[in-house]
Amino acid sequence: MSYDDAADRDFHFFEPAGDSGLPHSPFNAIIAPRPIGWISSRSADGVLNLAPYSFFNAFNYIPPIIGFASNGDKDSLGNSGATGDFCWNLVTRELAGAMNATSATVPADVDEFALAGLTPAESTIIDAPHVAQARVVFECRTSQIVPLRSASGDPTVTTMVFGEVVGVHIDRTLLVDGVYQTALADPVLRAGGASSYYTISDEGHFDMTRPQ
Repeated sequence: MSYDDAADRDFHFFEPAGDSGLPHSPFNAIIAPRPIGWISSRSADGVLNLAPYSFFNAFNYIPPIIGFASNGDKDSLGNSGATGDFCWNLVTRELAGAMNATSATVPADVDEFALAGLTPAESTIIDAPHVAQARVVFECRTSQIVPLRSASGDPTVTTMVFGEVVGVHIDRTLLVDGVYQTALADPVLRAGGASSYYTISDEGHFDMTRPQ
């Protein structure tokens, strides 16, 4: 279909405040695939925590800032606020099962590293540990914690946690001539529905140069 055919497209329209008219809300499937915010932290009492967040991304370049959205009062939210730091761990295909295991709803005193058979590794700059098996890790200092509100100002159940990346660990095998190879890492990306994930490959790669 060309741009000239756009006027002939048949659109399904709905307002999210009401019924979508579809079997499931397409919101998560449309904003997809999304990187997974696999967040490791340590509570003020020393309990380790590891949990995946499907609403995660990068938000600033200098200094680098990433953020994840906690739907409810989760341990990662409490820990990152109480201790002031957290790590993001890259989920690769080989770690997908372990990541999924850490999504279980368990009491706050349960160590998800142990639950998933993963090894906690001490970080270089911050106190929060990271996943030793992860091929990329960001050490982060919590910069902002922002409760989300609707357009009318009503509070939601979600809180954004932003963190400045102060340390980066990269498996050297993912660097070719000093350039990080995104597809080589075989990252896992979250999609819509309760169980949909994707990986990426070099076959889907293309280049575009920004206009001056």
